[in-house]
Amino acid sequence: MSYLLGVVLFALAILISVSLHEAGHMVTAKAFGMKVTRFFVGFGPTIWSFKRGETEYGLKGIPLGGFCKIVGMTPQDDDVEPGDESRVMWRYPVWKRTIVMAAGSITHFALALITIWILAVSAGLPNPDFPTTDAQARQEPAVIQLSECVVPENAVRACTPADAASPAAQAQLRNGDRITSVNGTPINSYGDLLTTLRGLKPGDTAQIAYVRDGQPGTTSTVLAQTQRPPLNDPDGAAAPVAALGVGLVPSTPTRVTYGPVGAFGATADFTGQLAVGTAQALQRLPQKVPALWTALTGGERDVDTPISVVGASRLGGEAVENNAWLVFFMLFVSLNFFIGVFNLLPLLPVDGGHIAIAWFERARSWVYARIGRADPGRVDYLKLMPFTYAVILIGGAFTLLTIAADVVNPITLFSR
Repeated sequence: MSYLLGVVLFALAILISVSLHEAGHMVTAKAFGMKVTRFFVGFGPTIWSFKRGETEYGLKGIPLGGFCKIVGMTPQDDDVEPGDESRVMWRYPVWKRTIVMAAGSITHFALALITIWILAVSAGLPNPDFPTTDAQARQEPAVIQLSECVVPENAVRACTPADAASPAAQAQLRNGDRITSVNGTPINSYGDLLTTLRGLKPGDTAQIAYVRDGQPGTTSTVLAQTQRPPLNDPDGAAAPVAALGVGLVPSTPTRVTYGPVGAFGATADFTGQLAVGTAQALQRLPQKVPALWTALTGGERDVDTPISVVGASRLGGEAVENNAWLVFFMLFVSLNFFIGVFNLLPLLPVDGGHIAIAWFERARSWVYARIGRADPGRVDYLKLMPFTYAVILIGGAFTLLTIAADVVNPITLFSR
């Protein structure tokens, strides 16, 4: 039940975000005097609506977004009634049209920033000093987190009867114990522990010295077998190695909370990291298509592949089911930031395409005026329709592929 609740809550959060996106367009357009005739949440048949002033507001039957209708977005639009010629959008200065078209993305960014700030003063943001690479982790003290079993490298799943039990658990080690030696070899860091274990064989007995709550202790256990790549080549071929069945408990906290004022700086820093990550994710989109197809046709799903609204909602459900609300809200932040950036790409039919054309017209008019030639006027959107249809076709195919992969072979963050 909690999983279903999480799915519904996340889908509702997305719907609200997209509706606020359209509200951003509407509010700024009305503020500049442009005519907005319709604002609806959803698509398809109208369930309920009312009219206030010149705008009809309402709710439609398919809750997959929303829209607002601004009269005369392009010179080719034929939705202009007599007397409204001066209020059509394309006649307004380019800076006003830019604000109106960018208002949707700005709304997504505002939602993300507000959520990040709230998290910074409540649940906390990821600690910038937390070890994020193997090299950093291996410098940490060998304070352990027990695993229930030993699974192959990168196997994100629950334990099965076929998996070897954790040798560390069988040796009565506990979470938070710091291992100080294995078979007499001093262990000063987690890297030392990994190196020492790789020098042993599956089935060997390991004599382990540890410190628990400041008190030293010793125990022994028989090491299990698993598959791991070489320590000096994480991308190398995995081979059988000895395993203790433990992970690392870093000495630094995973999250840091801030005061109301300090949270502004932390929000800015985190947003900068998010911007870099989003730009990198957009650059990797084309190369992820084969991985999505592999996942759809029965291969392993790469956790770095894109997800659709369906996949994001499923992850939101998992987060609520596991009481991981920070994950839920971080998904909300990431999705809003991604949508905001994506909508600013200079491609029709997204908002960034309209902005790019408006500034192209402005730049072209400026150049023609300087060289003494007549202003060529507005861009003919009808001539751009083949390109627009191509973008829609490619984007639609990619969306369907992602949705199919999220249904057939979804990404999971937690064992269910």
